[in-house]
Amino acid sequence: MTGFGSGALGRVVRSGVGRRRVQTLVIAVATMMAVASAVVAGSLIVATNAPFDRAFARQHGAHITAEFDPAKVSAAQLAGTRRLDGVTASAGPFPSTTINPVGQDGGHLPALTVVGRSGPGEDVDALDLKSGRWARKQGEVVLSASFSGPFLELGTKLRSSDAEDARTLTVVGFALSASGTAEMWATPAQVRSLVSGDGGLSNQMLYRFGSAATKAQIAADRKAIAAAVPAGALVGTQSWLDTKHAADQGAAATIPFLVAFGVLGIVMSVIIVGSVISGAVGTSLRRIGILKAIGFTPREVVRAYVAQALIPAAAGIALGVVLGNVLAVPLLNDTESVYGTVSLSVAWWVDVVVPAGALLVVAVAALVPALRAGRLRTVEAIAVGRAPRTTRGQWAHRAAGRLPLPRPVTYGLASPFAHPVRAAAMVLAVTFGTVAATFAVGLTQSLNAVAHAQDPENRADVTAVSGGDGAGPGGGVVERRRAPAAPGSGQAPAASGPNQGQASADPAAVRAAIAAQSGTASYYGTTSGDAKVSGISGAVRAVLYQGDSRAGGYEMIAGHWLSGRGQVVVPTRFLERTGTRIGDSVRVTFQKETVSLRIVGEAFDTSDDGLRLHADLDSFAKAKPQVFHIEVKSGVSAATYARKLNAVVEPLGGAAFAESAPQGENMIVLLEAMAALLTLMLVSVAGLGVLNSVVLDTRERVHDLGVCKALGMSPRQTVTLVLASVAGIGVAGGLIGVPAGYALHDYVLPVMGRAAGTGLPPSVLDVYDTSQLVLLGLAGVLVALLGAMTPAGWAAKVRTATALRTE
Repeated sequence: MTGFGSGALGRVVRSGVGRRRVQTLVIAVATMMAVASAVVAGSLIVATNAPFDRAFARQHGAHITAEFDPAKVSAAQLAGTRRLDGVTASAGPFPSTTINPVGQDGGHLPALTVVGRSGPGEDVDALDLKSGRWARKQGEVVLSASFSGPFLELGTKLRSSDAEDARTLTVVGFALSASGTAEMWATPAQVRSLVSGDGGLSNQMLYRFGSAATKAQIAADRKAIAAAVPAGALVGTQSWLDTKHAADQGAAATIPFLVAFGVLGIVMSVIIVGSVISGAVGTSLRRIGILKAIGFTPREVVRAYVAQALIPAAAGIALGVVLGNVLAVPLLNDTESVYGTVSLSVAWWVDVVVPAGALLVVAVAALVPALRAGRLRTVEAIAVGRAPRTTRGQWAHRAAGRLPLPRPVTYGLASPFAHPVRAAAMVLAVTFGTVAATFAVGLTQSLNAVAHAQDPENRADVTAVSGGDGAGPGGGVVERRRAPAAPGSGQAPAASGPNQGQASADPAAVRAAIAAQSGTASYYGTTSGDAKVSGISGAVRAVLYQGDSRAGGYEMIAGHWLSGRGQVVVPTRFLERTGTRIGDSVRVTFQKETVSLRIVGEAFDTSDDGLRLHADLDSFAKAKPQVFHIEVKSGVSAATYARKLNAVVEPLGGAAFAESAPQGENMIVLLEAMAALLTLMLVSVAGLGVLNSVVLDTRERVHDLGVCKALGMSPRQTVTLVLASVAGIGVAGGLIGVPAGYALHDYVLPVMGRAAGTGLPPSVLDVYDTSQLVLLGLAGVLVALLGAMTPAGWAAKVRTATALRTE
């Protein structure tokens, strides 16, 4: 009897697995769901854990991207920088310039840096050609993969500008640069031919260093490069650390909620397996006594019951690994489109660690009730297994009988008290299912609130610009209306107004035209550009507002939005970087004018690495608005309004266009899909836990049900009795699970925000309302009822005589 696969012990194990088909199925399906969700969550954690680092290493990314003035340094001198101490690899010089391409429909893309390279490269910044091929001749360009979408596809033709002699450019490929060295690539000759008076030519060099892990080391490396060339030749550099920081923020924000779902899945699997094995022991006391009477040792009994859990669990785990890999592929596909840096397959070690961990969890969960079986004395087990039902729970029946409810309902409500441990397991299963549902609903609403809070100026109906994307009066820079679309989002980069070189309209004239236009409800003006802020090295993006800008105001974490002169609103990272807080003053230099501004609010704004500032335009005497954001009156067509306004301002050198409806960011859609999938799995496991417990209860009470049927209970009343036995379980699970899910949401969301480098406003955190919480609580009842529906149908169909003959 010592063998496991054969002999007496093997027959006992196989008999137990085959006899308890429902429990076997529950363990298999529960472990399959738990493992599948763990594989999905684990693969996504791996995929989003430092994706920039993996892509950067694979592409031999540039630690420093340097731009040089070709008029001040020769190619030979640049070649000499390759031999600097610490330089381990380099590439270039590559000709580089900036263009403002125009689409086929006349829409203007943001200003793009185009670099001349004969191929994707190998030693430094080996570009990942995502689709198409490399540019080989004049008129062919390769775009950054971040622009790929239905509006910019292979074969799309662009014009290099809106000038009459602009060159036609055909998109022949999409490539990804982890280092962010450019947005467009072409042949070196093509780049030189694109140089215009507005966008000068520079030479780009890419360097890798032996020591470049810290900002201090990067600063030292940059100093060495600058010292190796003539003064003023180095016109700009880009550090890989800044690119890494921006890339990792989005990935880090996904980890907390994946960990939350992973923990819920583990706890659920422990509850379900422990409940199933505990129920198997409780309903097999007589059988355990007989096994011991014929010579089974306590250790063999323990092994038998643990094996009865491990066999279906192993099958479920194998299926779960397969299912998890199948489900993970489309999500990893979305993740690749967001980050562009992960493989479309689950990491091999995830498929090893998750099953091994699941087997260990199942073994531990089964061991506790199995030890109880091993400790039972032979005579006691046989006697208890043959003894009639105890009177445990009779007080509950007496109390329920006083309720003004039908007898089947009161009988069912009191039933769980006969098996308090089993009832507690059902409550826990429903509770964790409700926790998952509550957390997922809150997370989805918070993510939608985040999407809505981003770029509030883009919510305007119509945008009017008074000049090009470059200098306006006083040297201001017109704000680009949208950053390049998120990779894989399917959005084309938005137009940013007329091109450089076009005469700028007088902002006052554009404002007057807007005010005179019938259908105008409200409007405000903005301008933007680089500013210097005391306490921050380098430039900070500044957006200045004129007029009532509340319609375009960012969600506030603390303080208030702009309401007058001398005020500035800044993001969380700005406060952390400068060591300031609301009420402090900062000195800001914009267009060579320095003013002291008082911080009045902390905004929910993650653009420009969280270092953008929002200030009142009238605080600067020289600044003038270059973009006007307009709300039209109710019933007025934004497209018609824009056409009429454009006809007025276009002769002045301006333009007007209707804003398109904002689309959800791919990353937010991905997170919502993951939350829905993992929640569905966890709720399904909770329902299986209820199903198992109700099956055990129904089989134990089949004789009692026969008596009730003999006394006149109808099949419908039998169903009511069984469903009522879990209704209280569902209510209890909902009452516990909803507050727990609410608390989990309030804990995880701020952690996600901190990982992204920002605080969160109330609109993102306070997303539940009373009606939702009530419905979520009722969802616990629904999960319990659905889990009990199948055994309730079986109990209703069992014949009275059959039930009465069952012991």
